[in-house]
Amino acid sequence: MKKFAMFAMLFVLAGMLLPAQAQTVTTLYDFATNSSVSQEPAGVVAQGRDGNFYGITQVPNRGTIYKVTPSGTFTLLHIMASDLSEGANCNGLILGSDGNFYGTCLYGGNGAGNGLGTIIKVTPAGVLTVIYKFTGQNAGGSTDGCYPFGVPVQASDGNFYGTAEQCGTSGGYGVVYKLTMAGVYTVIYNFSGGGQPFGALIQGSDGNLWGTTTVNPTVFKVSTAGVFSTVYSFGCCGTPAQAGLVQGPDGNYYGTTEAIGANTQGEVFKVTPAGVLTVLHSFNNTTDHGAFPVLPLTLGTDGNFYGVATDCGGGGCSALGANIFEITSKGLFTDLYNFPNIGSNNNSVPESPLFLSTNGTFYSTTQLGGTVGDGTFYSLTNAQSAFIALQQSSGKVGSKIGILGQGFGATSVVKFNGVTATTVVRTGTTFLTATVPAGATDGFVTVTTGATTLTSRGKFLVHNTWASGKVMPTGTAFSSAAVLGGEIYVIGGAKASGTVINNVQIYNPTTNTWSTGTSLPTVTQHSSAAVVSNILYVFGGDNGVAAPTNAVLAYSPKTKAWTSMAPMPTARNGTLAVVEKNIIYVMGGNLGNGSNFVATVESYNPATNTWTTEAPMDGAKDYPAGGLIGTTIVAADGAVASGQITGDTEGYNAATNAWSELTADPTARTGSCSGVIGSALYDASGYINNNGAATTVNDSYSLSANKWTTTLLSIPQGTMYAAPAVDNGQLYCLGGWATISGTTINNVQIYQP
Repeated sequence: MKKFAMFAMLFVLAGMLLPAQAQTVTTLYDFATNSSVSQEPAGVVAQGRDGNFYGITQVPNRGTIYKVTPSGTFTLLHIMASDLSEGANCNGLILGSDGNFYGTCLYGGNGAGNGLGTIIKVTPAGVLTVIYKFTGQNAGGSTDGCYPFGVPVQASDGNFYGTAEQCGTSGGYGVVYKLTMAGVYTVIYNFSGGGQPFGALIQGSDGNLWGTTTVNPTVFKVSTAGVFSTVYSFGCCGTPAQAGLVQGPDGNYYGTTEAIGANTQGEVFKVTPAGVLTVLHSFNNTTDHGAFPVLPLTLGTDGNFYGVATDCGGGGCSALGANIFEITSKGLFTDLYNFPNIGSNNNSVPESPLFLSTNGTFYSTTQLGGTVGDGTFYSLTNAQSAFIALQQSSGKVGSKIGILGQGFGATSVVKFNGVTATTVVRTGTTFLTATVPAGATDGFVTVTTGATTLTSRGKFLVHNTWASGKVMPTGTAFSSAAVLGGEIYVIGGAKASGTVINNVQIYNPTTNTWSTGTSLPTVTQHSSAAVVSNILYVFGGDNGVAAPTNAVLAYSPKTKAWTSMAPMPTARNGTLAVVEKNIIYVMGGNLGNGSNFVATVESYNPATNTWTTEAPMDGAKDYPAGGLIGTTIVAADGAVASGQITGDTEGYNAATNAWSELTADPTARTGSCSGVIGSALYDASGYINNNGAATTVNDSYSLSANKWTTTLLSIPQGTMYAAPAVDNGQLYCLGGWATISGTTINNVQIYQP
């Protein structure tokens, strides 16, 4: 097993790095100054609330915790216990929302030279607490995993998530874990038949945790509830992504491989949320100076990515040294800085990824180098913009949000998407807390001090709020919708005139724009839709004249063409389609004439293009709400007969092919806008049988509590038979009717839970 926590770089003898074009690289601190107590810095560097940087060294003894100011003033904070009880070979630190630092240590935890790793908390003053000790063994041992390589990430729910590279219950391939602020540890996923994740996880804009594995190498995502999906399989030889991923402004994920395939020296790749991978750059240590990248990329404020290529593959390093590079999302590669080579050494590689501070400067370390080879702390400046960093990426109105930056003063004004926060508490010039004001919506946060305005790099999500997207080109009702490749496909439907159409309208949530897709072969309304393996499937529906169809159409974004698939056994419209383990369950609906409502459930296997009849629902449901919560398909509401609507809620277990009754929706409705986000079903608006306007009620259902919550913020405009979709943790309600048999609307209403 490679121990990448031991990477290093022989820097320059004099301690000052050589300049490169348009770059300024400076050694801020030489660990030779305190070599007797702190040597060989390694791992991730964190920025504290005080604007200083906190990190970890590997030696002497078991390592140390240190602080360095932006100007290079060093403070030793903590010396790790010599008996390994606190851990050893630690992987760096991250800043938690409480102002403390959290990290992992690859070894140690049990003292007396034993232990399989720890998770630690360190205060800014250097007080260290071990909050978890790993005890896992290989197959047949304990279940908590062992050897945590990557630092944890604090997700939007406030909990920490990470990976342990080995042990667990499925052959010793490692685990994904959750750790609460109170120290409660839970394994949420065991890798099986492959795994051994090295790099840290990140939380994507879709709310999932994204990472990479090294055995049967993959890019994967896993929900905070432990629902796992392989996004891309490298499926070949060599050494894949050792590091984690970074998400770009375009919503795609970017990473590096140390070496994939024969005669390669590493790559930079891009992978879409749908799993389409593109190699952006293949390294050549002759022309690139460095190669074999094993550290994660860092996103600059200019939208480009920055990294360090170590030129160390197969356990050794060439004499050419390493480099800092820049690469665009299109693959334009620039060699920014070449580390001077001082002889050859099998540990002579940079060990820390670049960290972009809120002041617009990159900071990092070399494990060796400096005047006596004990390591350095250095900076890289290349015209990045200063910004503010939010300690929480989301919150409700009234919640307190920590903001890191610089230059704050008593007159600093904080705005959430343009709405001024009236309660701001400043702590020094580099940290403040602001209370989310009433009226705030999703958007960027700004801090203005005098003539200077600093902006957050990502949007802040205000929970329990509604926002608007760009209106639909053609307002429709009775359309189906599904998310394909990060875009929402709105399929068919009826226009305001009642005319049924075959249009495919495509909405891009990232750019808030519409485009036109390949039209359906025939006009269709009342269909349902789902996506499996990047293929969009449309089920049933009708053309407004004839009886419902059993047609199944499949759309490939590669060919941009529709193909007919095996028809449904039962021709229906008004169905609900839900995916569970790549099987699509099509349930409910009616057989025509608006009165033949059914409880029919049929499952479609895209891999074999075959249908299976499943156990029917306990009650008929036309236009039910629903989705997948964990491994349970939940179906709620819907019409049970002409003019009769139910709030009946049922759960389906595919493994047992059985339905069970759940707590009914207090607001019985049909044709609502619904979808599962996280562990809850959200159910907005719909028709409530009053022959008037659509209801504006917005509820949610928790399967674990078997309970509906009825206090959510109402939808701004009531709508029935809108096209519902869930993307990036938000519920989209597209079009629909505002009143029964009324005029269709073209609103795009977006709910952030």
